[in-house]
Amino acid sequence: MTFLPPLPADHRTRIKICGLTREKDVDEAVAAGADAIGLVLYEKSPRHVTFARAGELARRLPPFVAPVLLFVNADAPSIEAALQAVPQALIQFHGDETLAHCEKFHRPYLKAARMAPGFDLLNFANGFASAQAILADAFVEGYGGAGKVFDWSLLPPRLARPLILSGGLTPDNVAEGVVKVRPWAVDVSSGVEAAKGIKDAALMHRFCQAVRAADRRSAETQQSRLV
Repeated sequence: MTFLPPLPADHRTRIKICGLTREKDVDEAVAAGADAIGLVLYEKSPRHVTFARAGELARRLPPFVAPVLLFVNADAPSIEAALQAVPQALIQFHGDETLAHCEKFHRPYLKAARMAPGFDLLNFANGFASAQAILADAFVEGYGGAGKVFDWSLLPPRLARPLILSGGLTPDNVAEGVVKVRPWAVDVSSGVEAAKGIKDAALMHRFCQAVRAADRRSAETQQSRLV
């Protein structure tokens, strides 16, 4: 197993805002500083959008802001159809997909891990070595973190793949998560909502500002240790 080196002191934590359904929310997420937006293609989710709608929303994105299509145990034809609608998208597999299924589409992908006591994230990440990153979410019945924070002490200090911290993040706790976990990126959905699928512009801005402040705090802390 090959571990990634520690993040540099000046690492900029990337931000993904997930579960967008409206044009105005896409625009506000970009204005707030999001690096990626998540479009949920899981029909049982209250944040579900159709393939065509995902394409409409993704076309609003400027360069260097990535659309991410979230699937839960979707079949290959559905994923292929969605990728035709959003050809520039990354894929997020949020169900029980196998490595072979994730690699079938020859596209960059993220793989979600559902964190619970006893779950071996090191082994899980090693089993998805082709993933761009592993997204650690809370374990709940069904799929998705349901706005719940999991025990961050379950996370190993280093992984074979970059880590995306998810699960119950809000503008009030994301800074603590960034400082304690030092993830490659953070992912938020319900923590910046006025209602399910309806984002709150002020909360999105506060969330991104909190991440940037935490990055500065982490850099200053590491710098002080070197003095």
